[in-house]
Amino acid sequence: MNLYTKHIGLVLLFLIQMFLANAQFFTRLDTLRGSITPERAWWDLNYYDLNIKVQPDKEFIAGYNIIRYKVLEEANVIQIDLQEPLEIEAVSQDGQDLNYTSIGPAHFIRLKKKQVPGEYNKIYVQYSGKPKKAVRAPWDGGFSWKKDQNGNPFVATSCQGLGASIWWPNKDHMYDEVDSMRIAIDVPKDLVGVANGRLRDEYGYGDFKQYEWFVSNPINNYGVNVNIGDYVHFGEEYQGEKGTLDLDYYVLRDNLEKAREQFKQAPMMLDAFEHWFGPYPFYEDSFKLVEVPYLGMEHQSSVTYGNQYLNGYLGRDLSGSGWGLKFDFIIIHEAGHEWFANNITYKDIADMWIHEGFTAYSESLYLDFHFGKKAASEYVIGTRKNILNDKPIIGIYNVNQRGSGDMYYKGSNMLHTLRQLIEDDELWRNILRGLNSDFYHQTVTTQQIENYLSEKTKKNLSAFFNQYLRTTMIPKLQYQRLGKNLKFRYVDVVEDFDMPLRIFVDEKEHWIFPNSEWKTKKLEGENFEFDPNFYIKTEALEP
Repeated sequence: MNLYTKHIGLVLLFLIQMFLANAQFFTRLDTLRGSITPERAWWDLNYYDLNIKVQPDKEFIAGYNIIRYKVLEEANVIQIDLQEPLEIEAVSQDGQDLNYTSIGPAHFIRLKKKQVPGEYNKIYVQYSGKPKKAVRAPWDGGFSWKKDQNGNPFVATSCQGLGASIWWPNKDHMYDEVDSMRIAIDVPKDLVGVANGRLRDEYGYGDFKQYEWFVSNPINNYGVNVNIGDYVHFGEEYQGEKGTLDLDYYVLRDNLEKAREQFKQAPMMLDAFEHWFGPYPFYEDSFKLVEVPYLGMEHQSSVTYGNQYLNGYLGRDLSGSGWGLKFDFIIIHEAGHEWFANNITYKDIADMWIHEGFTAYSESLYLDFHFGKKAASEYVIGTRKNILNDKPIIGIYNVNQRGSGDMYYKGSNMLHTLRQLIEDDELWRNILRGLNSDFYHQTVTTQQIENYLSEKTKKNLSAFFNQYLRTTMIPKLQYQRLGKNLKFRYVDVVEDFDMPLRIFVDEKEHWIFPNSEWKTKKLEGENFEFDPNFYIKTEALEP
């Protein structure tokens, strides 16, 4: 082998290794989990009746789900999802046992009854087993089997991304939300079982007690949760935009006094978010904070809390600005998801930024409402240090693949930048409230949100969203000061990116209108600076 051939071979080997390191490979299981399969498409969810008995001493669950659905078109195979190591024990419809085949967690049930479009039918699925233990809840979820400081069982579920089918059988895709739901939890008699919605009934039998909860609003699967502990309950009423909202708090017995103090932030959260986003979306189901043995999660009307009764994120300010210690991160962030995640829900997890970008931004808006615009700006700008720009915010569709974790604070800074472009804060507030009104209790796509924002701002935001959502590039403004003239252009931008920028010349506000071509603006003043509220980079070039 001559030196040239060897060199070419090494280059090819390097390129292959780079490709393999960055490539993402998906399987049929990914498609069955992440797409609207034919066996999902023909029916529409209407009602879940979930019954689950939890035995903490054995880390074992058993129960059944009755799934009511509306037939949209004729078919005879229905897909129901349940993940190992849980097992289906029986499936039936109208008293007839049904056969099924399985591909991993997707179970294809052959129906005997003719499915007539427009009719409502039910399917009964019984199951049991030892569910997956959460490794690092809520990020790698499942069941958390813990003990409180008194040795009592302290149990909770979390399952975003992983899928609700990790602990109960359902139609495990985000595009279709059930209209309402009953959740019955059987727990050891000395413990309390808390789920979503309102508590309708409780009764004891033998060594167990059942807690029956009812959710009257549409709910996404991962938003359904079960929490079990030696809970005590207290509550209050909040006078909100839609009337009286019941606030209920379930905390471990020893933490009652700490909770009474820390949870004073819940009404403050509602003051801010009803102002910015409109009425809390689930008045009929109340609002709850429920203590759990992990950090927390946005379960609908049953927000879980594990921030150790500290302000900040476990006592830390994620922005480094100081403002992050003015609020309890979990109370504010996870409750913000009631509007963006539970009211407005992504159809595909690739669009998870709709949940996390807006909700990370809600932290800033909470500060804006209670501490002022300067505090809000300093906080959101401070969070930029957490942005990695490792991959685009939008993930890969139809395979249950989320995008970059930058969806939180890059998404937040994108929205903060958009607020600057609008200039009118009342219009911005009306747009945010309009999103929650016009997409009330709906599942949506990124394109719907983009189109809505373009329409309401009367701006073509296509290049703006392409830049921040679909690339890892941060717009860079190159500039030169030539006497009284400022010469400038954008680099590292997508086609047609022409976002205006606010600058200050001797502290007076001016606007420049860069694109990828060099432009010049005369400056009537000596000193100038770029407004830091715009998420860009700047580079001064030598004249």
